[in-house]
Amino acid sequence: MRSTTTIILVLILVIAGIIVFKNSRQFALPDGETIKLTEGEGSQNHSEEIIKPTKTRPNTQTTSSNTNNTDNSKVTEPTTLSSTRELLVTDGVNHSIPLNEILSGGPGKDGIPSIDDPKFTSVQSAKEFLNDTDVGLGFIWKGEARFYPYQILVWHEIVNDTIAGDRVLVTYCPLCATGVVFDPTVNGIEREFGVSGKLWQSNLLMYDRTGDGDTESLWSQVLGEGVLGPETGTRLKVLRADTVQFGSWIKDHPDTTVLSVDTGESRRYGSDPYGDYYTNESVSFGATFNDDRLHPKRFVLGIEIDGKFKAYDKDALPIGETTDTFNGNTITIQKTSSGEVLMTTGKGEVSFIGGFWFSWLAVHPDTELWKN
Repeated sequence: MRSTTTIILVLILVIAGIIVFKNSRQFALPDGETIKLTEGEGSQNHSEEIIKPTKTRPNTQTTSSNTNNTDNSKVTEPTTLSSTRELLVTDGVNHSIPLNEILSGGPGKDGIPSIDDPKFTSVQSAKEFLNDTDVGLGFIWKGEARFYPYQILVWHEIVNDTIAGDRVLVTYCPLCATGVVFDPTVNGIEREFGVSGKLWQSNLLMYDRTGDGDTESLWSQVLGEGVLGPETGTRLKVLRADTVQFGSWIKDHPDTTVLSVDTGESRRYGSDPYGDYYTNESVSFGATFNDDRLHPKRFVLGIEIDGKFKAYDKDALPIGETTDTFNGNTITIQKTSSGEVLMTTGKGEVSFIGGFWFSWLAVHPDTELWKN
């Protein structure tokens, strides 16, 4: 009897330990009354709790180029930008998205492990596990070209990389097909990011690894900004990258290096847990779709200029140069045969975020659409 009792107690302790550990790996959300900030409140009733974001928001970069493979490092812009989203506060915690829209994606915090010490291989070696039609993210920095295969990123979603001595944040959300590269500098400090296990509008919510749970923030990948925590309203600088096929990318950039697979995990990297999700009409994790202009999984390039939004159907953009007018600006769009895109105005380069139409529409419901 005593041994049976001991076994039961041990099992209870083990289960309790598992529950505690699991809960410790969840990104904690505030719980309590939510206050919507209006003008002036930041300096009155909530002056100790809330810092009102700056109401200015740079939208274009200050240099331009007439080639698509512009070196990102030659484009100058402040590395910490400010959002104009409405600010909310719950239990003293800032946020700019409704808390009830933040959903669990299944795995807990870091349950999807970011790649923090990435390894790269040559094009020739990469051909052993990549076909010409395999898709990934092409990126150039200080003359160095890199290719990040989505068959690897689908299992990790974030790569904390260093190129030519500079930190870059490479991100991919399989649910939204959003592959985005950011400058991870926040208020002059280079941050490392991880996968929070949370989703908003079916999109990846990252978190910054400050080393202290009380100072970590959640960041929306598709918005490129902090949406909960101390950095709410802070935007990351988007560095131009292109979702392209491997064969097309290496044709234009034969000296590229390729994010390599762990040989012990090669079988997993050859599979994709999302199956036919990329082509069917289903959306999930809080996102809804009720629009007849495009298929929900059509790939678009979304831009913002002076608080207005527009999406471009990438496949419908012709090879060569296209001119468009948006919000009082003439936009020149250049597209190569490999799928690289450069957008500029008279003020400079325009940053864009590529991904599924439903994802862009979910966070910018008043967006315009160009589809030729």
